[in-house]
Amino acid sequence: MRVVAIDGPAGTGKSTVARAVAERLRLAHLDTGAMYRAVTWSVLDQGGAPEDEAAVLDALGSARFTFEDERALVDGRDITAAIRSPAVTAAVSSVSSHPKLRAELVARQRAWAQAHGGGVLEGRDIGSVVFPDAELKVFLTASPEVRAARRAAESGGPVAEVAADLARRDRADSSRAESPLQEAEGAVVLDTSDLASDEVVARVVALLDDLQGEPGELRPGDRGRARRGG
Repeated sequence: MRVVAIDGPAGTGKSTVARAVAERLRLAHLDTGAMYRAVTWSVLDQGGAPEDEAAVLDALGSARFTFEDERALVDGRDITAAIRSPAVTAAVSSVSSHPKLRAELVARQRAWAQAHGGGVLEGRDIGSVVFPDAELKVFLTASPEVRAARRAAESGGPVAEVAADLARRDRADSSRAESPLQEAEGAVVLDTSDLASDEVVARVVALLDDLQGEPGELRPGDRGRARRGG
């Protein structure tokens, strides 16, 4: 099973890069952040409080969540656009902090990869928790200014407001007790501040090429050298 783990905070280009890498490698792609957002949407839709773990687990258990073809569905309802709403964005860090929810979604992410024969998975704990033995672990970063500008361009919101929200999410995601946002051991760190998405994709694919003697084959010792050299 071939797994590529791409982690990092919001605004670093994870989704664009992960989708493109998956296409290049002919692997499936999973945005694990969309899973947490979908549960958050369901909690809010049911009138629950994001801070209430019981309400969060009830929302998770009372619906069927499906993530395929870049779409998020709850009981067959397409909520792909809805999970990117400001309300969901504001609440997703709180929902994501619940240990029992994270344990269940990690299990589902692993099951998804098994069912797809691997894949390119993006999130905040893929290399550190979900697949610590992934073929390649990449942690994307970018300056706060660049991240805010990218997100503001996507949402149309004021840059200063977006920057403040990103800083809030960084604090929440990095300080939670369960699976905090952090660089996984052995991950290659790529700063995307001055790179176009296709340049980042090329670097990730090159890292994989460095790990392999021939497509699909790993030379003894290459894994460690590639990771340490990142």
